[in-house]
This record gives sequence, C-alpha cells and structure tokens, in this order.
Amino acid sequence: MTRLTARRRSLLAAGAASMLGLPGCALPVRGPAVPRGRTLAAQVLGLPNERFVVTSPEGQRAIEAEFDAAADRMRRRLGLRPGQPLPQLNLLSVSGGGENGAFGAGLLCGWSELGTRPEFNLVTGVSTGALTAPFAFLGRDYDPQLRAVYTDLTLADIAASRGLLQAVFHESLADTAPLFRTISRYLDQPMLAAIARAHEGGRLLLIGSTNLDAQVPVIWNIGAIAASGHPRALDLVRRILLASAAVPGVFAPVMIDVTVDGEARQEMHVDGGAFAQAFLYPLSVGRRRRERLVRGGAARDVEAYVIRNGRLDPEWATVERRTLGISGRAISTMIAASGYNDVIRIYNATQRDDVGFNLAFIGSDFDMQLPAPFDQGFMRALFQYGYERGRRGYDWAKRPPL
Repeated sequence: MTRLTARRRSLLAAGAASMLGLPGCALPVRGPAVPRGRTLAAQVLGLPNERFVVTSPEGQRAIEAEFDAAADRMRRRLGLRPGQPLPQLNLLSVSGGGENGAFGAGLLCGWSELGTRPEFNLVTGVSTGALTAPFAFLGRDYDPQLRAVYTDLTLADIAASRGLLQAVFHESLADTAPLFRTISRYLDQPMLAAIARAHEGGRLLLIGSTNLDAQVPVIWNIGAIAASGHPRALDLVRRILLASAAVPGVFAPVMIDVTVDGEARQEMHVDGGAFAQAFLYPLSVGRRRRERLVRGGAARDVEAYVIRNGRLDPEWATVERRTLGISGRAISTMIAASGYNDVIRIYNATQRDDVGFNLAFIGSDFDMQLPAPFDQGFMRALFQYGYERGRRGYDWAKRPPL
C-alpha cells in the first residue's frame, strides 16, 4: 500500500470536500498532542491537584492525598480536634444517560421536597451526570436551575446538526456550541464561588472525562479549580462539563490546552462514559479504609448513593437485517451492559469497604418511548417520574437487580 504523506492526505481531503460542495477550510485542525509518555506531565492551570489519572500509581497517590486534605479541611470547618471522628459521610454518583438525566434531576428535586436529602461530601458525575453534579453538590438552593436544565431545554439548546455530508469530513455529527452556551448561562461566577466555598469546607466535586489521545480516564477536581482563583478557572470548568458530555462521533470533542515541559500542547477530551458511565472513589481510597478496619481503627460511617440514569432491565426491540440497524443495536447493547457493569463494580467496592449502598434507576413502569433526541415532552415526563418517587421517599435498592 502506498504511504500517504501528511500533505497528500490534506490535499485528498480538500479535494473530496470540494467534490461534495464543502469548503476545504471547514476541516477541523488541532494543536500538537502531548507526546507519548508525557501525559502525567501535562498541566492546564498549573495546579498540582487540578486532575487525576488514577490508572497510574502517581495518580492514585495524588487522589488519596486529596481525600486526606478534604478530611482535614472538614475537621477545621467543624472545629474537631485531630483524631476526633468525623460525622457520617454521604457520597453521590450520578451516571451518564443522555436525556435520561431528567430522571436523576427529578429524583434529587423530589428528595429535597421530602426534606431528607443530605449534604453530600463527595459528588461525582459523568456525561449527563456531569451536568447534574454541580447542582447536586450545591444542594436544594440550586434545584430550580437543575429542574430548568432538564425540563425547559430543547435540542436547539444542546446541539446543531452539521448535516451528514459535512459530518463525514468534520469531527462530529453535531456542533455543541449551543450546549456550551447553555452551560455558561447556568454555571456563572457566583456558582463557581459557591463550589469553591464548599470545597474549602472539605467537600469534593469530581467530574470524569476521557483523554482520547492517551486513552486514559481523567478525574477533574472541580472544587480545587474553582477555589484556585485562576482567571481561566470558570472557562475550564465549563469546558470540562462539555467534554464529559461529548459523545464521540455525535458531539464534538473538546480540545484542552495544556503545557508540557514549557511547550503548548492540546489534549482531545470526550465523554467520560467511554471508560465508565459512573464512578465513586478510586480503589486505593477504599483499600486504606479496609486497612483501618483490619487494624481495629475507627472508620467513619459512609453511605453511598448511586443514581443510574437509565434502565437496568433489557429493552426489547426488533432489529432489521441492515448494517446500520445491526451495528447501532450492538453499540446500544454494549453501552447498556457497560452501565450495568459500572453499577456492579461500585456495589462490589462498597461491600468490600463496608460502605452503605443505595441505588436508584429507571424502572420498567416508566414505559414512555423517546420520540426524538432531547424531546422536551419525554424529559418532562421522566423528570416528573423521578420527582414523584423522590418526594414520597425513594425505595433505594440495596443491591443491583439480577
């Protein structure tokens, strides 16, 4: 096979775009990627704890230190002496799920109405869960905004189609500039300041994305970024939320500017669900808790709440004998299986670490079908479904359904 040079590839792409009536200048470009093996050296704002790559020993040690630092900040806030036990910790994981994020949003708002929703010491989010997580982190005062995000928005507030022919030569089927504007409208400077105050009080807000160049999951420390006072902090947090929700191929990836060894580079980030649709805490953090228990040391009471923005039972459908139908159904099956496996993984971790497990998910009694992407009627109905169950006291599952 003839090897194509970079110049020849560019000329062929430009020629093909011209034949399809697409402007050659529309082809997306990017800055130089982070060199192989230098992923951990890349910095965005220059903060030592701005993000963690927990697939590496260095990343595991760094996030362990962050959990310890959060506990110390909480002790100072509560006026506790060193070694004095902390009160019960409440952890929340909000999964991906696209339009199904309306379920989790409704559940949280209904739970607030019931009056028993706790303040969460740790909130994690992926994809649509990343859009929910900041509101959940800040508590019921932000329920009106959370409700609006999942009941007032339409597809036009999320994405703009590029058209099939242009998408072939672009980076995605849809442009998510509308979603970035939507995120920016809600996530403003006062909201960032509120996240910073919560972080300084010993609470953590963590969002997952996928570094597609390096093929590694990235956990972003949103509270630390918010509390940094960096002039680019607000824009970065907005872009992290956009990246976490960027379904590869469908939504445009988010390019994150970084510095490596004094040189400007770029990373390509997409939906955190490419690695995991939900996460709670790293294995190394749980291991330290188990070690304390084995030694007979005091371990804090911990309750974990997992909101799975999706169903956990199979969704039957007739699959046509067509390439796109078969491949599309296979992909959706893999995504559903991945989401279920994430719930199993979190459950196993909590059982191993003596952490209370509580699971919410869309039940089979919600049988409305999604008529179109981000259909407002569907999302309002699903929000109300979650809201009613939260308001009357959700019957949290203590183990995943078999």
